[in-house]
Amino acid sequence: MARLAQTAGLTEIQQEILATVKTFVDKEIIPVAQELEHTDTYPQEIVEGMKEMGLFGLTIPEEYGGLEESLLTYALVVEQIARGWMSVSGVINTHFIVAHMISHHGTDEQKQHYLPGMAEGSIRGAFSMSEPELGSDVAAIKTRARRDGDHYIVDGAKMWLTNGATSTLVAALVKTEEGAQKAHHNLTTLLVDKPTGYGEVVPGLSVPGKIDKMGYKGVDTTELVFDGYRIGADKVLGAAPGKGFAQMMDGVEVGRVNVAARACGIAIRAFELAVDYAQQRRAFGKPIAQHQAIAFKLAEMATKVEAAHLMMVNAARLKDSGERNDVQTGMAKLLASEYCKEVTEDAFRIHGGYGYSKEYEIERLMREAPFLLIGEGTSEIQKTIISRGLLREYAARS
Repeated sequence: MARLAQTAGLTEIQQEILATVKTFVDKEIIPVAQELEHTDTYPQEIVEGMKEMGLFGLTIPEEYGGLEESLLTYALVVEQIARGWMSVSGVINTHFIVAHMISHHGTDEQKQHYLPGMAEGSIRGAFSMSEPELGSDVAAIKTRARRDGDHYIVDGAKMWLTNGATSTLVAALVKTEEGAQKAHHNLTTLLVDKPTGYGEVVPGLSVPGKIDKMGYKGVDTTELVFDGYRIGADKVLGAAPGKGFAQMMDGVEVGRVNVAARACGIAIRAFELAVDYAQQRRAFGKPIAQHQAIAFKLAEMATKVEAAHLMMVNAARLKDSGERNDVQTGMAKLLASEYCKEVTEDAFRIHGGYGYSKEYEIERLMREAPFLLIGEGTSEIQKTIISRGLLREYAARS
């Protein structure tokens, strides 16, 4: 049989891209991931390597300097990068979501202004919906943008910005007054330009210090505080005030495919570590892989890896087709993240006491996997989306 998580029907270009990325991961990421993660060091050299490969512009149209590849290609690239170190995939994920939003919803001027720089990596994107007092309840956003002539005055705080300090462009969802009865119709996406760094980076806009996390080290996660920040009305995404919720949900859907891909990558790596260790570690006169208890565990882990990968690929292909895919994307994110946690824990158990040592890679994966249960919507949010979609499709006939 072929190794796990193989994808049928790929073009020669897709195969070449994935082979290049896999080699990069094996040579440039895996050997240094442990040290960088334990010291919480930003992977600058790895980022420069990804720029050289064109990964920051992987899905950006060719007319703006990108490679114009599909979401499927991007998801498979993310799967490989997360297999090496999940934090590195975080560096390009929010960037990719912002580029997707601008490509699909931006004005011609916004596309011309941002996408060429984003394709080469000189403009780096981040996005934010969450706030200190809310996460999944997006319609309850409190950060307000008040219209003042040709500008908006913004006050409030955003939370959980991946690349908050290292980005130069933030797509921020804020509340405006569009006179709509439904709360989510009063939400607008602003394209906020800023320099890198911490503190008050420009008048009225501050990036407090980096949030210390259990895992997901290396990449910076921050707040973003607006205090009378003045921004031009031409920075409204798509010149469409009040359309921010729909724009962000489109971005989140591709983000959920990305999280599913990251979960697949971690699960693949956890399985690789477990199956290798189980064939080297001996107990009662033979490798532990030859004991049925461990052999069966490996079989279950491999099945979960394969199932998660197939659902992730299906969701990516469906999104690429342009069809509605909220249910399939939610299913892929739900299954992949839950299976990732289970596979990683099984690999940890197979390592025994050594799994608890920071010397072994599985210890890092044990701290990374839980993030995927909450990133881009918790498992409970995915179940809400899935159940609503199912009830929509299987509505009772009366």
